[in-house]
Amino acid sequence: MNYALWFQLASPEIVLSISGLVLLLIAAWGGNKASRLVSVLAVVALFGALALSLNFLFDPAFADGADAFYGQYRMDRFASLSKVLIFLSAIGCVIVAPKFFARGDMMRAEYPILILFASIGMGLMVSAVDLLTLYIGLELNSLAAYVLASFLRSDDRSAEAGLKYFVLGALASGILLFGMSLLYGFTGTTSFIGIQTAFADGVSTGALFGIVFVLSGLAFKISAVPFHMWTPDVYEGAPTPVTTFFATAPKVAALALTMRVAIEAFGGQQSIWQQIVIFVALASIILGAAGAIGQTNIKRLLAYSSINNVGFMLIGLACGTPEGASAMMTYLVIYVAMTLGSFVCVLDLNDRTGAPVEDIGKLAGLSRTRPGLAAALAVFMFSLAGIPPLFGFWGKFVVFDAAVAAGLIPLAAIGIAASVIGAFYYLKVIKVMYFDEPADVIAPSDSPARMVLVAITALFVSPIGYFATLALSPVTAGAAKALFWSA
Repeated sequence: MNYALWFQLASPEIVLSISGLVLLLIAAWGGNKASRLVSVLAVVALFGALALSLNFLFDPAFADGADAFYGQYRMDRFASLSKVLIFLSAIGCVIVAPKFFARGDMMRAEYPILILFASIGMGLMVSAVDLLTLYIGLELNSLAAYVLASFLRSDDRSAEAGLKYFVLGALASGILLFGMSLLYGFTGTTSFIGIQTAFADGVSTGALFGIVFVLSGLAFKISAVPFHMWTPDVYEGAPTPVTTFFATAPKVAALALTMRVAIEAFGGQQSIWQQIVIFVALASIILGAAGAIGQTNIKRLLAYSSINNVGFMLIGLACGTPEGASAMMTYLVIYVAMTLGSFVCVLDLNDRTGAPVEDIGKLAGLSRTRPGLAAALAVFMFSLAGIPPLFGFWGKFVVFDAAVAAGLIPLAAIGIAASVIGAFYYLKVIKVMYFDEPADVIAPSDSPARMVLVAITALFVSPIGYFATLALSPVTAGAAKALFWSA
């Protein structure tokens, strides 16, 4: 029992836990006046956790990963890369929030603290190699997310979003727990490797039900069809900075957790879970594309876009190969940049009174009144659609390439066809901004921080982003290799 090593492996979560408790005391004593200080310190803490995660990602000593806390927690390159994406997303969501909440004098010191606690839960999720650690991390993230969704207490939409998220999230947690209890009952262990070993000689009917229930509970967390019903309503009703958070960091954590459970816990029975993942991937791609076509609210459109993109990423998981997992992680990195940039653009859509504008029709002629913002939003829309030479095309390409290499040619063909159909609703936003008569609704930007964040993410998803493939490909390949260490 090397406690020093264990604490070193869990250092990102330990740093965030201590920081969260200290900031909670500062918020209690300082009240809302301390919200700016708490936000700054939260960003510093997240940068500290980010630096520790980057160290694990590139340190050769941790190339093979290491277990801690009696095999309940694992830090490897897969977990490190996932945490880097989670903490980067959380930093962005803390930075852009104060300006939004200041409009209604609703900024509270609790907001960055809730982001910190959610980040701790997400860190545990991606490092979990035991069903108990999985559930603790998942619920720590979820409890913070329920509060964040209803953060604007005076806004009926926010209260409704929080209530829907809580009720449906509780249902999903119950489904997940029932599946976990079945797995424990039929395998006698909660360890992922133990479950994989127990499945080596076949899967009983009861254990099969456990696999289905566990994957169903995780499908809710990643907004995959048919457990997507909460996503458009929660994305629309929650405050936009919170929606930005939901669409990035928790999505990374939930997808990474789903990968680890499928490959490490159920890896020996790929033929069983592969069918489920293929169905969920196709359903998410098709319904995400079809559901977005008639949307008039930009946040609801991006919610369906999120469902659609989750479907594409699950194609990589369906491959069941290191190449597929690497492609999925590559897509996930690009997706975070595209989604974060898109929502920050939405955050900057305010009318002359400072009220947020979410109606797509009111973006008419934005290219003439706010050319820089319109250009950035167009880049993100084209990239989400997978239009070359933008970096979003590369994410889809590597996933389809992995599917073809794994023999899933029909799945890749349907995905390609659906991506063409799905491009319609992205192009609709661009058409409104560039070809309709100006509505002259959107006011000039008053947030340099948002514009800097938009510029950074837009550069990453632009053709310049292809230069990142030289560094990104080995990193995602290393993460995938760490995931398949027990296969």
